[in-house]
Amino acid sequence: MIATRTLGELTVGAQGLGCMGMSQAYGVRDDDAESIATIHRALELGVTLLDTANVYGSGTNEELVGRAIAGRRDQVVLATKFGIVWGENGTMSARGDAAYVKQCCEESLTRLGVDHIDLYYQHRVDPNVPIEETWGALAELAAEGKIRYAGISEAAPDTIRRAHAVHPVTALQSEWSLWTREIEDEVVPVCRELGIGIVPFSPLGRGLLTGAITSAEELPADDMRRGMPRFAEGNLDRNLAIVTALRALAEEKGCTAGQLALAWVQSRGADVVPIPGTKRRTYLEQNVAATEITLAPEELARIEDVTADVAGARYPERFARVVGK
Repeated sequence: MIATRTLGELTVGAQGLGCMGMSQAYGVRDDDAESIATIHRALELGVTLLDTANVYGSGTNEELVGRAIAGRRDQVVLATKFGIVWGENGTMSARGDAAYVKQCCEESLTRLGVDHIDLYYQHRVDPNVPIEETWGALAELAAEGKIRYAGISEAAPDTIRRAHAVHPVTALQSEWSLWTREIEDEVVPVCRELGIGIVPFSPLGRGLLTGAITSAEELPADDMRRGMPRFAEGNLDRNLAIVTALRALAEEKGCTAGQLALAWVQSRGADVVPIPGTKRRTYLEQNVAATEITLAPEELARIEDVTADVAGARYPERFARVVGK
């Protein structure tokens, strides 16, 4: 069993499981039985934080997670989200009015087959609705017992402060990895000042840092990474050079590149619980094994040195417009 860490007042396994890829984004999704087996294996290993959202697979991911945890609810810290709205041509926007927050919560409870959500995130901040309205609704849901704790994702420091003033923010979920470190300058210090835990998503650089991807052409036709700048022609070659250097360091350490990348994220602090995503038990077990890796200061310095020159923005413009609000 892996160790535990705390997100605010919430105790969870030191690593969580991102469930999104079981239902969308990263190619073929035709094996619900293996996905459910992966969730069950995660719980056996002490991975208690399961992460989903109402938009993953247009609700089908919540339904899948709900089936997987039936009869195991007391082993799970269940996290889901509201707030992303998809528009034409795959454009991402956000909605945070109080009525919508409560509607989404009721719908998620139904799909998940549970009577409460342990950690309910605002997935993206609605720039047209005061954060105080959104978080007032979350406070009401907590008072009603429909959620235990509330979190926020990809938010700006001032927004986090304003939300926390209305109702405690238990966790911030944002991208954080060796190739995405923007939150370190301002967001992480605010979280630590306020006692907010940090849940990094895509800690493996959307799979690239594992070394398993060598060309965009090998990605499935419907894989979202084909439209992401860091996987674009020109940028990808430069980023693969980073992965080659990371793999060399991993070989010295006696682990995989992905495990080294996860160990780096986990080294950021006892309030950090990454949620690498997978739909296969084999990869889950590799990820969990990374919790046993410790890195000396000189090893951390070498890892950061070889991964410093990342090419390309992390999102295309149609996604980036509601990040960091």
